[in-house]
Amino acid sequence: MRHESYLSCKPFALLGLLLPLHVAQESHPDKNIAAALQSFVDSKGIAGAVTVVANSEKTLSVDAVGYSDLKPGAKMRPDSLFWIASQSKPITSSAIMMLVDEGRVHLDDPVEKYLPEFHGQKLIDPADSEHKRLISNDHPITVRQILSHTSGLPFSTPEESPTLDGMPLKDAVATYAKAPLQFEPASKYQYSNAGINTAGRIIEVVSGQPYEQFLQKHLFDPLGMKDTTFWPTGSQLERLAASYKPSDNKTELVPTTVTQLKYPLNGKDRYPMPAGGLFSTAGDLTKFCQMILNGGEYHNKRILSEQSVYLMTHKQTSEKIKEGYGLGWSVNGPSFGHGGAYSTNMNINSDYGLIFIYMVQNAGFPNDGARSQDAFVKAAMAEFGPDSLYRKKP
Repeated sequence: MRHESYLSCKPFALLGLLLPLHVAQESHPDKNIAAALQSFVDSKGIAGAVTVVANSEKTLSVDAVGYSDLKPGAKMRPDSLFWIASQSKPITSSAIMMLVDEGRVHLDDPVEKYLPEFHGQKLIDPADSEHKRLISNDHPITVRQILSHTSGLPFSTPEESPTLDGMPLKDAVATYAKAPLQFEPASKYQYSNAGINTAGRIIEVVSGQPYEQFLQKHLFDPLGMKDTTFWPTGSQLERLAASYKPSDNKTELVPTTVTQLKYPLNGKDRYPMPAGGLFSTAGDLTKFCQMILNGGEYHNKRILSEQSVYLMTHKQTSEKIKEGYGLGWSVNGPSFGHGGAYSTNMNINSDYGLIFIYMVQNAGFPNDGARSQDAFVKAAMAEFGPDSLYRKKP
């Protein structure tokens, strides 16, 4: 499946009153969460899952249920590796916001200021029902628009085939500059890998470093995200959760591959894809989310400014656009997050001060598997949500 819909990437809708959360307990498995997820393993809706519940300071629970690979019966592990797909987008957005914090990039600058190849980009004439006639675009796309899916760039271009990781980032972005815009910038929301990939290329040009090296030095190393990578090593591949899709009759899980990526996954002829190429673990994503929940700080290290985190996690799409999207994050009131094509998801609820990480590797669900994410959140809220504060003492 090449395209990821908005719905697959929206955060959990957890609404409520502003309540502090100070739960002084160490990480542990939670029997209620594990039991809730095990039922979906038993019904063959998912092969297995890893979940984390955390607050800004501590990991409250870690649960690994089911199997990372059904055929040999390999048990899911807390450190199992997953392709996180579009969860890469908030990570790329965080990286470019570091340059915004330094004053080296400005959100309302035209992209062509950093990437001259975008100068003079054409627009599909909205009056042409066949979408073939091109007209001049009077509103060059901006950095803010490529981060909020309002630039008019397509999801991808024909040159990115058969997989999305087969071209150097510079070359892939050059195809976007040649492609006509689908609509006038800022007038609509259209989910676009091309926009986030373009942001990754701006990082390279402005920093003078390859995109993946910038991430490693400025984000992954400071946060201790040791398992987040575009190229899993041999030992990491041994921990990679197998991918599954529904059988034709929708009653079984059948093996599949990560269809957007080229195999072998540790091959040197693959290129980093800022919009969806990363692999990671629940533990690494927890660290990233804790930094965001802490307003850009992690273990007394300032990674991002509070202002950048605010902009990323609050709606940047205009009032006339119904979709709620910040800068690299899907936004729904106090809840913001992002999912991936194979059903991984991370969500932060700022009112509750809680982080929810849900890791499976499903390209669609048979039986009742699609309900497993909601079941995890329901069990997690019962254990760690605001009502539980009256039953548990710090």
